[in-house]
Amino acid sequence: MAKERYHHGDLHGALLDAAETLVRERGADGWSLREASARVGVSPSAAYHHFASRDALVSALSEVVLARLGNRLRDAMDAALEQGPERLAACGRAYVTWAVEDPAVARLVLRGGATTAQSAISPHPHDVLATELDRLTETGHLPPGTRPGAEFVVWAAIHGLAVLLIDGLVHIDDREGMECQTERLVFATFNGLARETAPESHRPTPTTTHTRRLTQSPAPSPAPHTPSPSS
Repeated sequence: MAKERYHHGDLHGALLDAAETLVRERGADGWSLREASARVGVSPSAAYHHFASRDALVSALSEVVLARLGNRLRDAMDAALEQGPERLAACGRAYVTWAVEDPAVARLVLRGGATTAQSAISPHPHDVLATELDRLTETGHLPPGTRPGAEFVVWAAIHGLAVLLIDGLVHIDDREGMECQTERLVFATFNGLARETAPESHRPTPTTTHTRRLTQSPAPSPAPHTPSPSS
């Protein structure tokens, strides 16, 4: 795929494809920009015209993968049969399934330094989750006082399960069982949030590289979205 894209004149995309393949083969850190160049069939100097360093290539790949994940989460929620917290459960299932299906890439993009304050990702998974929690607040499923920071609570829960599974600390034999456990976790987390009555004055305000970027610049326009046939 990488060489095919390069022969069509898309060296930038071909290097991203090659890097993603190398991540799956060798893990997050077991490869170099020089090796990605060799996979495409170009010299490292040609690759440097597109990416100044391996870190720059990792950052660009992370942006592509996270936008892909954002679309996957949104599509999963759009396909949910119910419009309450069941949509949130669908989001959790999609996230955990993605991480288990592609653990090396998940480890690469979901760690500090994978993206920068200049990374523009749309739809960002954080924004997809935050938008859904806003909707649940507007429809009365979530108390308004609970909403600030709720995305970090939900993300911590589903990401924690994903990491436990891909690191082999928790074992679930089949996909159905994994999705069932994810659903239970999401509903338990959501029900706990829904029982909060008022914000605590000492509640911390978590941030990420993405949320800090949003506070420093106008939010990007949402990418156009075509509903899936099942939505």
